[in-house]
Amino acid sequence: MREAALPITITDVATRAGVSKTTVSRVLNGKGELDASTAARVRQVIAELGYVPKAGAVGLARGRTRVIGMLAPSLTWPWIGELLQGTIDVVESAGYGLMVFTCTQGDQSMRRFAGQVSAKSFDGLVVIEPEGTLDYISSLHEQGLPVVLIDDREHRPRFPSVATTNRAGGASAAEHLLSLGRTKPAVITGEVRWGCTRERLAGFRARLAEAGHPLDPRLVQGADFTFEGGLHAMTRLLQSGLEFDSVFAHNDLSAAGVLQALGEAKLRVPQDVAVVGFDDVPLAAYTNPPLSTVRQPMRAMGEAAARLLMAHLDGGEQLPDEPHIVPTELVVRGSSHPQARGAEVAVG
Repeated sequence: MREAALPITITDVATRAGVSKTTVSRVLNGKGELDASTAARVRQVIAELGYVPKAGAVGLARGRTRVIGMLAPSLTWPWIGELLQGTIDVVESAGYGLMVFTCTQGDQSMRRFAGQVSAKSFDGLVVIEPEGTLDYISSLHEQGLPVVLIDDREHRPRFPSVATTNRAGGASAAEHLLSLGRTKPAVITGEVRWGCTRERLAGFRARLAEAGHPLDPRLVQGADFTFEGGLHAMTRLLQSGLEFDSVFAHNDLSAAGVLQALGEAKLRVPQDVAVVGFDDVPLAAYTNPPLSTVRQPMRAMGEAAARLLMAHLDGGEQLPDEPHIVPTELVVRGSSHPQARGAEVAVG
C-alpha cells in the first residue's frame, strides 16, 4: 500500500533555507530584525516547498513583510529578464525583497502561490498574467491585496496596470517602411486571441490606409511568436507567389524566423525585403542583418510597476485606476536600412 506523502514542516523549510527554525518562525510572524535577503530566501523556500503554515502560527497580518511578490508564467520568455531586472532594481533600492512565483507546473504552482497569499507572505504583487488567471488576480485585488499587472497583451484589467503602446508601435513600423518607399508589406502576426496582436495589426493597417496603401489581407499570415512560426509563415508566403517588399513581424523571434526563410530563398535583406520586428529582445541586435524593431520597454515597465507599489506601500499613494503607459519606440538597424550597418537609431 502506498504511503501518503508527509506534510511539509517548518523543519523542512529551515533545512532547505540553511537557517534555524526560529528564523523561519520570525519570518512567518514578522517579528524581529532580519536581513532582507535572508527573509526573502526563506519565503522563496516556503514557496518552492509549498509549505502552508497553520493559521495560528502566522502573525503576518499584524505587520509588514517588506517583500513584494511577482507572479509570472515562466522565466524563459525572451524579454522576461529585462522586466524582472527592472522590478528588482526598484524593489531592492527601496529595501524590499522580491519573491518570484512561476506557473510552469500549472495548477500545482497556483496552489503553492495561493498558499503564500493566504500566509500573507508579501505586501503587494506584480503580475505578468499567466493565462487564465485574470479573474483570480482581480479577486485578490478586490480583497485588499495591492496588485499591479504588467500588461503586455492589452487585457485592460479592472485593477492597476502598466501597459505599453502596441497600436502606436504598429503604426511606427508602418511609418518607417513607408519612409523607405516600401508600400506592399507582409505581416506575420502573433496569436489572435491576444490583444497585443490585434492592436499591433490595427495600428499598422491604419497607418498604411492613411497613406493610401491599404494592407493586402492575403499578405497577413498568422503565427505564434516563435522562431519556427515566423519561419513557416514566411515560407508559406514565399510559396504563394504573392509580391511583397517588406515584412512586419509581431515579435523578434518570429522576425528571426522570417530572416531565415528569406535567406534560404536567396532574397537580400534589406535590399529586396525590409524586415521590422517587435520587442527589441537582446537577440535583435545579433541577427544577420541586425533587426530593426519596435522596442517594447520591458525594463521600464517593470520599474514602473514596482514604483507604483512602493509609492502605495510606503507613501500611502492611491494606485491609479487608469493604466500607466510606457511608450514604445522604433529602433532602426540593418534589416530595414542599408546605411545602418548594424548601428541603431532610436526614433521616439
